[in-house]
Amino acid sequence: MVTLNVAEQGCKDLEASFLGCFFGLSFGDALCAPYEGGVLERLVWRLIGTTLKGKRRFTDDTQMSLDVAESYLECGQVDQSHLANVFAQHYRWSRGYGPGAAKMLKKIRRGAAWQSVNCSVFPQGSFGNGAAMRAPIVAMCCYGQADTLSDSITHVSEITHAHPLAIEGALLVATVTTAALESVNPDKWLDRLQVVSQLPQYQAKLKIAQQWLVAGERVSPKIVVAQLGNGIAASESCVTAIYLAVRFLNEPYLTLLDFIKRCGGDTDTIAAMSGAVWGAYHGLDALRTLRLDEIESSVFIRSSAEALARSYHA
Repeated sequence: MVTLNVAEQGCKDLEASFLGCFFGLSFGDALCAPYEGGVLERLVWRLIGTTLKGKRRFTDDTQMSLDVAESYLECGQVDQSHLANVFAQHYRWSRGYGPGAAKMLKKIRRGAAWQSVNCSVFPQGSFGNGAAMRAPIVAMCCYGQADTLSDSITHVSEITHAHPLAIEGALLVATVTTAALESVNPDKWLDRLQVVSQLPQYQAKLKIAQQWLVAGERVSPKIVVAQLGNGIAASESCVTAIYLAVRFLNEPYLTLLDFIKRCGGDTDTIAAMSGAVWGAYHGLDALRTLRLDEIESSVFIRSSAEALARSYHA
């Protein structure tokens, strides 16, 4: 496969990739949310998982991704204070925010500075995957500016997830999303991540994932969960999402989601991350089998992705 230089991608192709990324994220989130967690979580989502207009509801994964796009487009850069306020104003309990993030966002909404609350629940900051779930959108914001990606991920992450594990997990997801957007040969994706990764918790799992992919092993959901994880911690879900995106890259999008459902655990966030990478690589046309208007705020999702593509070309 020929690797494309960023400058060689036309406006139309880039827009299609951005749309594929955003819709891949949001549909993965919405379609897998009913399978997240245990019996209680699934029961709650069965009650609130559809809007009054019959649209599929998305969770905090998509909401905070939209927040990142909104703030970036308004400010022209990652402005942490502005983004923190956007996060806080759009917080709704029904989106399924983690309890730690919910407490922080409520305090910010009441006027607290994000710097004073981001480690108030966890002394070293949250190590959950809440930063990684919105990382694909940061990759779109930083498209064509590779030298800014790491700092931007850190700035977007630490508002709610300041732990090094959360930040590195987000950086890994953003890095592989960038590779997908640039149409880099998928065989090289894990090599990129091995260079980026600094923490042993990720290095060991990336090595396992790469071994499976190189050998063409079709390991079962049980083995994936046992060795890579399926939890809400970034270190228990980010490599899982990346591995599954690469493994199912040449298979239908819904086949990817079906496997994630079988893995259980934090299905919506793993599907959001995997789906974003899959969609970024294939573009919007590959998702045409889905009814894009089936998900709530589909017009807003589309306009956000298109605006990010325009901002790059501008």
